[in-house]
Amino acid sequence: MKIRICARTLTCFVALFVSIAVSRSAQKETPVSWKKTVIEGKFRSEGVAAADVNKDGKLDVLIGDSWYEAPSWAKHDIRKPGDYGDGLHSYSACMACWADDVNGDGWVDQIVVGFPGNPALWYENPQGKPGHWKEHLLWHSACNETPLYTDLFGDGKRVLVMGWQPKGKDNEGRMAWFKPGNDPTQPWEMHPISAPSLPGKVIPGTARFAHGLGVGDLNGDGLHDVICTGGWWEQPKSTHDQKEGWAFHAASLGGAVADMIVYDVNHDNKPDVIASSAHQYGIWWFEQDSGKGESPEFIKHDLFPNLVSETHALIAADINGDGLKDLVTGKRFWSHGKSEAGSDKPARLYWFEASRSADGRTTFTPREIDDQSGIGTQFVVTDFNGDGLPDIVTANKKGVFLLEQVRSTK
Repeated sequence: MKIRICARTLTCFVALFVSIAVSRSAQKETPVSWKKTVIEGKFRSEGVAAADVNKDGKLDVLIGDSWYEAPSWAKHDIRKPGDYGDGLHSYSACMACWADDVNGDGWVDQIVVGFPGNPALWYENPQGKPGHWKEHLLWHSACNETPLYTDLFGDGKRVLVMGWQPKGKDNEGRMAWFKPGNDPTQPWEMHPISAPSLPGKVIPGTARFAHGLGVGDLNGDGLHDVICTGGWWEQPKSTHDQKEGWAFHAASLGGAVADMIVYDVNHDNKPDVIASSAHQYGIWWFEQDSGKGESPEFIKHDLFPNLVSETHALIAADINGDGLKDLVTGKRFWSHGKSEAGSDKPARLYWFEASRSADGRTTFTPREIDDQSGIGTQFVVTDFNGDGLPDIVTANKKGVFLLEQVRSTK
């Protein structure tokens, strides 16, 4: 009896067995270690930003309701702070926040996205004056569980990328990018990426609680595309503004994922997608395969299916300075109380060290940073202390934390 195995099945098996295999031999030691600072051990936020708020030359930490002044970590309120309890049955009013000089006055402001579907706001830095910061409406509806404030066009200027819902129409979302207009105190300019949803025809990635959003060059044309679990929008070459939206390519890129990172895992010059799991165990990568026309297919592979659950945010950054982008993620403790897989496991934070084999394939080695901090729904990797090494800032139901990288001299 002859057993026939099609070429595609064999390719999938080899990719699963070889491409993403993590070495099971003794892990090579790393000179990277970490110093942990508990800025505040209370649930305040699940989003965080780092910026020099008071122009004293030191990075501070912003968490929506408040900011912490380095190095004493004195807390200053930006707005009336909420009491969110321990987070078992509650959420904060800051799922994501970013710092930027929105109005161009030379002082860093704060952009805040709260609970999905609620308005996006920005807060004007009072330039050292006491009291709460002036609040401005950015947009009336901010959807997705992972909105992005990112350099979409490669010009050094960040824009807000997210889905939104028309007023009174919770199932007619649209993907768009936003930037301030001539008067930044007014609602920002909305630039459509997708066509609008219609009754019974919801555009992928635009629902109020849509999981999975990413920005990156998926087709290798040098322009950043916008990715969701149902496919990706191709950035047009001529102009950023298209009345009917960008061209959409349908694809199957997971279920309830969170951040989606473009990364050529198997080094075949076809960008793949790495995605973290919002509410289950694991991280996945989706291998770009040949497809019909301009819509390639993607093959799903597991990364660390049993290591840590609720990896609700993911960042790719070169942690150890070897030129390869590593992965940083961890556990979003009690993302939905105790109903999620592994909900009561320790709130671990990891970096996954990337390495390349002789054939160019990438493997990742998990390196635990801490087991009592984890991540929220958005966090920061930046050189916080100015020593040239990437550090990590997180805010979640365990508190607000700074993890500074330390290098061994051995």
